[in-house]
Amino acid sequence: MRTPTQRARKPASHSAAPDAGLTAELASVVAGARRRAQRDGDSRTDTAHLLHSLLESDPEVRAAFDGGQLAKVLGYLVQRSIGYGLRWQGTVEDSGAVPVVLPPAAAGCSPAAATALGGARRRAAMRGEKRANGLDLLAALAADPASRAVEVLHHAGVDTASLASRIGRLSQQVSP
Repeated sequence: MRTPTQRARKPASHSAAPDAGLTAELASVVAGARRRAQRDGDSRTDTAHLLHSLLESDPEVRAAFDGGQLAKVLGYLVQRSIGYGLRWQGTVEDSGAVPVVLPPAAAGCSPAAATALGGARRRAAMRGEKRANGLDLLAALAADPASRAVEVLHHAGVDTASLASRIGRLSQQVSP
């Protein structure tokens, strides 16, 4: 019981906002991926959720795909949402690349998704940017051969090495 002179203890706050190091657009993508994971009945946001949200939201990311690849990837992701991904439900995606310290935005993410978000931040920093964008996250997602996002890309016929090359060219065009 508190007396009038005692103050309620404030909960500890994190030193960084959950979207620190992400553009506003990318923070919105992560939030959308979390909502998608909840709708799908998944306990954690995985790399396929991030990829799906990213493709729906970011025109620069969509431009990284050749011809009909985008339609195939989105079609596969929709199939996953309506039941194909049931084999993934109840399991935690872990490609073995577990970050030592999870960034605040990675709370509720699979280890592979947390690693991808960290990789996106590192990629932005290497370009001299303070915030990661959608192309940074796409590059990080495509770089983990054991992730669900790469599984989706491969099933849709996307060569991740070619995708990485296109992302590099697009990133140069986007950077100031």
